[in-house]
Amino acid sequence: MHKSLKVIRENKHEPHTNIGSLFKEFILGGQDGLVNVLGVILGIAIASQSTKLVIIAGLAATFAEGFSMAAVAYTSGKAEEDYYQSQKKKELYEIAHMPNVERKEIRDIYYAKGFRGKLLEKIVDHICSDKKVWLDIMMDEELHLSDAQVHPLQSAVWVGLATLIGSLVPLFPFFFFHIEAAIAGALFLSALVLFITGALEAKLTVGHWFKKGVQLALIGMAAALIGFLVGKLIGA
Repeated sequence: MHKSLKVIRENKHEPHTNIGSLFKEFILGGQDGLVNVLGVILGIAIASQSTKLVIIAGLAATFAEGFSMAAVAYTSGKAEEDYYQSQKKKELYEIAHMPNVERKEIRDIYYAKGFRGKLLEKIVDHICSDKKVWLDIMMDEELHLSDAQVHPLQSAVWVGLATLIGSLVPLFPFFFFHIEAAIAGALFLSALVLFITGALEAKLTVGHWFKKGVQLALIGMAAALIGFLVGKLIGA
């Protein structure tokens, strides 16, 4: 069998994993929780000069943010899952009731990849002889949809947990230090964690790790500045 046909056959059995997607969601949830809660507690700390009030407000914001992010992750994931399933049903219907049209689409896909003549026909015959392979290629090549998606509930738990952890980072120093030292500790710890988060995000997506780390740290410090200014105004 030609090498191209072997690749198509092997791809049918290729395992998929959603670990990368889950890890990216964990990073994004964590950074969102950290940045939001940092701005909130810094504003309260400057305005009230009370570690007790900062901790109470910070914990309230932490759990509210965690639940909110989990809910958003679930609803968006469910919408993606529903869309994927609806498109899958549509393709199955078209393969069953309009096979000639779908067969031509397969031919057009591989023609555009540079295959010609007998080899092209062999590839089309091979794909169309197996409905699962046929469906998978139509979903991937025509619609650019993958079945390696994160389950909505799994995504909600992952994002919610990450948001809770990220939200606790700037709050942590207030459990152990007086207000001035806690503010400085929250800023330093948040900037460090955001830099590491940005660097990891760059490794998983695109961009230079150092540039991404600095960029995310600056975003966090911008949120802190907003919180500081609001706190100053309220305190005044």
